[in-house]
Amino acid sequence: MIHKFPTINFIGNKEKIAPWICDNFPKEANTIFDAFSGGCSVSYEAKQRGYTVISNDVLKINSTISKYLIENNSEILDFDDIKMIVTGEPFEGYMTENYADKFFFKNECMELDLYRKNIGKLSSDYKKSIVFALLRRAMIRKMPYSRFNINWDKIVQLRDENYSYEKYKRKRAYHNKSFKTHFLDNVLEYNNAVFDNKKANISLNCDVFDLIKNIKADIIYLDPPYTGTMNNYFEFYGLFDEYITSEKQSPIENDFINKKTSYQLFENLFSNLQNFKYWILSYNNSSIPNKEQLLDLLNKYAKDVHVIERKHDYKITGRDNKETNKEYLFIAKNPSFESTLIKQYESAEL
Repeated sequence: MIHKFPTINFIGNKEKIAPWICDNFPKEANTIFDAFSGGCSVSYEAKQRGYTVISNDVLKINSTISKYLIENNSEILDFDDIKMIVTGEPFEGYMTENYADKFFFKNECMELDLYRKNIGKLSSDYKKSIVFALLRRAMIRKMPYSRFNINWDKIVQLRDENYSYEKYKRKRAYHNKSFKTHFLDNVLEYNNAVFDNKKANISLNCDVFDLIKNIKADIIYLDPPYTGTMNNYFEFYGLFDEYITSEKQSPIENDFINKKTSYQLFENLFSNLQNFKYWILSYNNSSIPNKEQLLDLLNKYAKDVHVIERKHDYKITGRDNKETNKEYLFIAKNPSFESTLIKQYESAEL
């Protein structure tokens, strides 16, 4: 069976260019640390190519996606699992109490509360991660613009199929399909995406700055939020973390949103990558810092730094931006990597 990356619907997802990114990984590399895994498309492409993948994201829902797709090698939902999730009487739980008539109608929130309760009955964390990913997809499909920073009046307006047709010549009927329908429509695709690449892959849920001194890999792949663009992922998707935990979540600390602090965040990042032989950074020509600033920073801490680029259109950008949007891939070699290995070897000999 050919395993295909499932439809995730993630702003900034690299699915279309993940093959191009992985084509530029150094040939001798065997392990990759995907430090900002997001929608998980690069981790998935790397897993398909036989790498040992360590996938991390600070948002719980993103790490849940990677637990389902990257760490999980074999578990899928069977008929009894699927039946159990959609069985029962909807009730007023966390989602109803906090988000009825804010993001979804009350009866829809009650349906989500039932499914959240039923997830706890599943036999493994991998199966739970598949259901969370499926329900994420269902919620995204019902949400206009696929993000949770839209006010309720606008949501109601855009979910009106007659208004949508008059305004955009599309009814967007999928906004009004039930969560159950979306769940059942996508379960086969999500099951079929699971595969075993015979490696011990790992999914983590941490701030990258808490990990980079404790993780070792041939490559660290960096795809942080692009400062200066629509990049507030907590605002877009933090609701899913609440759905997982049934409690309010704090905003991301190192979020790469603030233009005034992004340069310092990159400096802090690049100055702490000694455990990785190669550093590969995805960035964009509309973002801050700009290409020249990032090259200057990388040359301060790495060697053999070069950048390649290609056109890449994001759905969320306007028509004018699509015409000029470029995706950069910065590739650098860690100058201290070999000496670090020698010191570790000498220490072990002693």
